[in-house]
Amino acid sequence: MTFASPNIKNTSERILVTGGCGFLGCNIAAGLAARGRSVVAMDNLSRRGSEENAEWLRQRYGNRVSIEIADTRDTNAVNALASASTAVMHLAAQVAVTTSLEDPISDFEINGRGTLNVLEAIRRHNPRAPVIFASTNKVYGKLLDPSEVRRVDGRYVPDEARFAHGVAEDTLLDLYSPYGCSKGVADQYVRDYARVFALRSVVLRMSCVYGPHQFGNEDQGWIAHFLLQAIRRRPITIYGDGHQVRDALFVDDAVNAWIAALDNINGISGRIFNLGGGPSNAISLRDVLGLITELRDDRPDVRYAAWRPGDQPWYVSDIRAVSQAVEWEPQVSVPQGLHLIERWLDSQVSASGASTSELLEARI
Repeated sequence: MTFASPNIKNTSERILVTGGCGFLGCNIAAGLAARGRSVVAMDNLSRRGSEENAEWLRQRYGNRVSIEIADTRDTNAVNALASASTAVMHLAAQVAVTTSLEDPISDFEINGRGTLNVLEAIRRHNPRAPVIFASTNKVYGKLLDPSEVRRVDGRYVPDEARFAHGVAEDTLLDLYSPYGCSKGVADQYVRDYARVFALRSVVLRMSCVYGPHQFGNEDQGWIAHFLLQAIRRRPITIYGDGHQVRDALFVDDAVNAWIAALDNINGISGRIFNLGGGPSNAISLRDVLGLITELRDDRPDVRYAAWRPGDQPWYVSDIRAVSQAVEWEPQVSVPQGLHLIERWLDSQVSASGASTSELLEARI
């Protein structure tokens, strides 16, 4: 596969954010720039919304954020950008289980080989640069069968007491779906390069992150997708029964954790952390629909379909390790976060002069 060479301009002393125009990537780039750091946002702009996010970064931060159109599968581009950066926040990925089922090879090339390209570029050309990697809770597989959970107050909860604080990092991996496998491979490579090659690398196994600049769809970014469908007055499909539970983390809290990890890299190098909203932000899909109904004063049209491969009936991150390691805790509750997303969407509508439905049709 051949890509255009990156247009590198004065990237020294800058932090490289791969996938820097995606949802979490652009928010991390913005968080770094707001703290006075210079950033290279590397992205192939393949995801819907990425071009809008790139333009937002340009307008808001000017030359403090450089947009480089490149792909992590291109070793020349990765070598050039990584070797000229002081750190790498590696978020570029194929992010949907469904897409991985349709094209497992591309999924692996992006998630597995792309991550290895980043690690090799740092190992060979810039070995003191920290690497922080966005892994996923999907590396734990389904985690629990339906027989191992029970329903309490409309939510699934696990029977085992060991999950009282959520899923800890010592939980056995059980890679499920090509996506889980490709991210699991990358996850272990990032850890192993710290052990074998002494790279200053850290793995963050992400749970459900949501917030502004997330153009959610049915396959990824479910909270944003639910809200967008409600705004568009279109049906929401729930796969399963809606009692499944996730811990939701507002994007500003996620950004603070990522930057805290970078700032504390000398003390946490080689470690793996689960990063999510934790038990205090655990919520069922049905609960989110209820909050959207209150927020919009209109009940969404909800439909149900069969469970999808690898769907977890319950997942909540145990965030005690990362909280202690970098002195971080989530600050934004789910009701507060949903309100902030709606306010962001309203600001986009006002700025464009378009109706909400017109705006979303153009961008989703």
